[in-house]
Amino acid sequence: MNPIATNLKLIHQQIEASCLKSGRNPQDVRLIAVSKKKPPEALEEAHNAGQNLFGESYVQEFRQKFEQLSLPLEWHFIGGLQSNKVKYLRGKTALIHSVDRYSLAREISQQWGKINQTASILLQFNLGEETSKSGASETEALQLAEQISALPHLQIRGLMTLPPYCEKPEDVRPFFRRLRLLAEKIAAANLPNTAVTELSMGMSHDFQIAIEEGATLVRIGTAIFGARD
Repeated sequence: MNPIATNLKLIHQQIEASCLKSGRNPQDVRLIAVSKKKPPEALEEAHNAGQNLFGESYVQEFRQKFEQLSLPLEWHFIGGLQSNKVKYLRGKTALIHSVDRYSLAREISQQWGKINQTASILLQFNLGEETSKSGASETEALQLAEQISALPHLQIRGLMTLPPYCEKPEDVRPFFRRLRLLAEKIAAANLPNTAVTELSMGMSHDFQIAIEEGATLVRIGTAIFGARD
């Protein structure tokens, strides 16, 4: 078994253990293999080991891999996104995790409208209020969700966050919990074009805590592919 396949097997075992610990069904948590800066061959290895869901962070890199890999993969875009690059994702991504402003959501709606499809999106929040990270403010969450939910050709599927890095994974728990509570608040508003079923949170060093707090999508790169070059 190659290293990527070995790593994937271990991660799935850890996901299952975390779900059992918190009384959740392991089928309710999906693993996103974060493949940015990794060559297509590494994605092929992961696919051969049963991994079909991949997350990319850079539009140009995503475009190249999308064209090079003729495999039945599900692509998520998880990085910061400029409005002028949305057109390159049109119809190719199953979920965009990083919608943090109305202008970006409007552009996604317009681009997917051109192909008469509906884009699935997550609203990204910067709960740690770090200037180095993208994400809307927690205080504007409901207002932002209301504005975006009125757009056609979009469905809000849930929320995403990238919390501050903590040496001890347990220290990140409050941020994951806050995102879950924020999702519950938005869900309770019963907005149109909104079905808050996804929580994208947790990475290689803290995904087990994220699962205990309700993550449905965990974004793991290093623990699968090794450190990025």
